[in-house]
Amino acid sequence: QLQLVESGGGLVQPGGSLRLSCAASGHILDNYAIGWFRQAPGKEREGVSCISSTGGRTNYAEDVKGRFTISRDNAKNTVYLQMNSLKVEDTAVYYCAAGLNVQATCLIIGLLFENWGQGTQVTVSS
Repeated sequence: QLQLVESGGGLVQPGGSLRLSCAASGHILDNYAIGWFRQAPGKEREGVSCISSTGGRTNYAEDVKGRFTISRDNAKNTVYLQMNSLKVEDTAVYYCAAGLNVQATCLIIGLLFENWGQGTQVTVSS
């Protein structure tokens, strides 16, 4: 089975940057769309970004557009989320997830993704 491990989270000041990584093992990612999700304390999980299996389609939640960039390197079996201009409200546990049958629109809906990582904490604090 495909396994995903997130890394790169930590503590950063507002306006700073972090790059999250999602490393896969057990299977190659070539045929999977990858989504990033986050969940803050007291809030429901929300979709952040999605990248299609080929990388040709990307989607972002409105509140991260222009600040976050999703990318993938299938040769390294890894997906990245570059986060710039971080805000306090970005504080959350971030999860990556893989979906084999995600539609080409790459909608950031959790039910469309069947494999999930364990999450990595991102804390933005002044």
